[in-house]
Amino acid sequence: MIWIGLVSLEAPPAGFGYQGGMMLMISAVVISVLIMMAFAGPVSKFVNDHPSIQILGLAFLILIGVMLLAEASHLSHFEFFGSEVHSIPKGYLYFSIFFSMSVQFIIIKMNQGQSKPVHLHDSKVLEDDMSISKDQNS
Repeated sequence: MIWIGLVSLEAPPAGFGYQGGMMLMISAVVISVLIMMAFAGPVSKFVNDHPSIQILGLAFLILIGVMLLAEASHLSHFEFFGSEVHSIPKGYLYFSIFFSMSVQFIIIKMNQGQSKPVHLHDSKVLEDDMSISKDQNS
């Protein structure tokens, strides 16, 4: 049973599920949810204190979205301007994420004692400012 789970590196729980390891899969999901809940507060505070990490996260979502579109286009044999769309190797994706995160953490470490990070304003404050400017224009 362990061999099938290890062979299926893309989705080890699916490999175990084929052999009747449903309890193992359920316990793995429950443990991972508990770990995520334990670290949600500190991670949220870190991301809110560093807006550049928020932008980097959004860039990662776009990168992953483009990769998924390319993968789906490749599997459906989609042609774009006469040439077939190929999938993006996952190694390129993982390297770009690792490299950009490393650079960002180096920048954060270098700027640690110099100044406070930029704090973003709530949208409510922006709405209040917009209503004041509309009143001044009238």
